[in-house]
Amino acid sequence: MEEYYPLLARTALFSHIPPEGLDRLLGCFAPAVRRYERGDILLLAGYDTGEIGVLLEGAATAVKTTPDGATVTITDLAPGSVFGDVLAGCSVKSPVTIIARAPAKAMYIPCRKLLCPCAAMHPEHTQLMQNLVRTISEKYFELSRRVDLLILKSLRSKLCAWLLGQAQAAGADTFSVPLSRAGLAEYLNCERSALSRELSRMRSEGLIETYKNSFKILDRAALARDYQR
Repeated sequence: MEEYYPLLARTALFSHIPPEGLDRLLGCFAPAVRRYERGDILLLAGYDTGEIGVLLEGAATAVKTTPDGATVTITDLAPGSVFGDVLAGCSVKSPVTIIARAPAKAMYIPCRKLLCPCAAMHPEHTQLMQNLVRTISEKYFELSRRVDLLILKSLRSKLCAWLLGQAQAAGADTFSVPLSRAGLAEYLNCERSALSRELSRMRSEGLIETYKNSFKILDRAALARDYQR
């Protein structure tokens, strides 16, 4: 696992834990590592999780099936993404299915070992628990921001709010996102054709520039006005 230590150190779950601390933690946890092909399921909705996963390689998507059988993308996972952590301390079954979008590798930590430290009580275990609480809190607020987007009435207001939020997260008016147009349409709960038309109108009005999955905000004030409509 040593080759993945730099990646693990950049995750929210293992931040502020040095390599020697990771040695001790992984020695206690004895995590399983599993490989997946494109289309394989990492986690199936309706099943107990029992593990916290960390994506080490590849890409995956968490989706939720609606009552009419449609699927809605909840989030995309890249190397370093943590999943299953929100359900670590409860008996609730997974509400989402996680599917590999490319050949992938993931590490799994048994929740019972994470929540019940070994007798040695290594100091990095305390740091890990603090990190876990922080990641759960951050995911809660991310879900809250998603709900705030979905309750907006118009697609223009949803797009403006999303673009402004992405710019704020990137710290710049030019940024790239991991979502394709189809993925963004699912994220905003709209038709892809409607999304394309709205983006085209915003470009023609001089509000934004786009290139594939990259965006540049040209008129932040106008976006803020449209967001409030």
